[in-house]
Amino acid sequence: MRVLVTGGAGYIGSHTCKALALAGHKPIVFDNLSTGHRRSVKWGDFIHGDITDPTAMGEALAASRADAVIHFAASAYVGESMRLPRHYYRNNVVGTLSLLDAMAARGMRRLIFSSSCATYGVPETLPINEMARQAPINPYGDSKLVCESMARAAATADGLSCIALRYFNACGADPEGEIGEDHDPETHVIPLILRSAAGGPAFTIFGTDYPTPDGTCIRDYLHVSDLADAHVRALDHLSEYAGFEALNLGTGHGHSVREIVHVVEQRLGRPLDLRQAERRPGDPPELVADARRAAATFGWTPRYSNLSTIIDTAWSWMNAQVTS
Repeated sequence: MRVLVTGGAGYIGSHTCKALALAGHKPIVFDNLSTGHRRSVKWGDFIHGDITDPTAMGEALAASRADAVIHFAASAYVGESMRLPRHYYRNNVVGTLSLLDAMAARGMRRLIFSSSCATYGVPETLPINEMARQAPINPYGDSKLVCESMARAAATADGLSCIALRYFNACGADPEGEIGEDHDPETHVIPLILRSAAGGPAFTIFGTDYPTPDGTCIRDYLHVSDLADAHVRALDHLSEYAGFEALNLGTGHGHSVREIVHVVEQRLGRPLDLRQAERRPGDPPELVADARRAAATFGWTPRYSNLSTIIDTAWSWMNAQVTS
């Protein structure tokens, strides 16, 4: 299939474009390059544009001659969303509405939507399954929940076939070293720890008084290549599916911040310089996925998501950027 990938120059989007190409599909990237990188567009054509611009969105769909859309383009920092909520609703919600309008106008009915575990807020039980209450505690998660609601309504009104993938913490880098994580500013735990290990600033642990065994946040860390594979499988499943469905993507196992620090110190053979700070607003104590439905629906099982592989691929990618 020809697949328009909004946000395809970004971290998860670029890895998914590679997976699409390897599976025989043709990705076409639509990105405004506000956070993505032109150099990450290696597996298909590129269209420069912004999802909040209805004209540009419609022209991109027409030019791409796409059979389906995978929609990544969004602002995605929890902390930033607490400071800039209007930006998050404008970019994420208005941008998704622009896409849905353009798809409806052209009779396009296949959509994979990049959602988030942030829609759940503070979970009542763990691991979190898809029937858990969705009560976001930050504007980022709320904007994703609104987008899910719009896609669900479009499935009823327009005949849209949509799978929303609620994934947990993406991490790691392409095992072949072609692409990796490159955010500015960087806010994700693993690259920040690795930068500290490479001689950068001390790594700051935000919150050591959470109700967890060691007092630090627990998250379900999913290798980006496993995440990309799930998007390809979901796309193939769309040909057999009508309506709206939401699926979790995760490993079912959580790791605390201190645990990741310990594994990095073991893998690299050096101690880290650590600092402690207050909790960041909008951070739940623990998020762990129940992803059995994705396994049952399209046979998805993570292959790269053990901490050692995650850290090793991220470390190799980071060092390659320094020496290149």
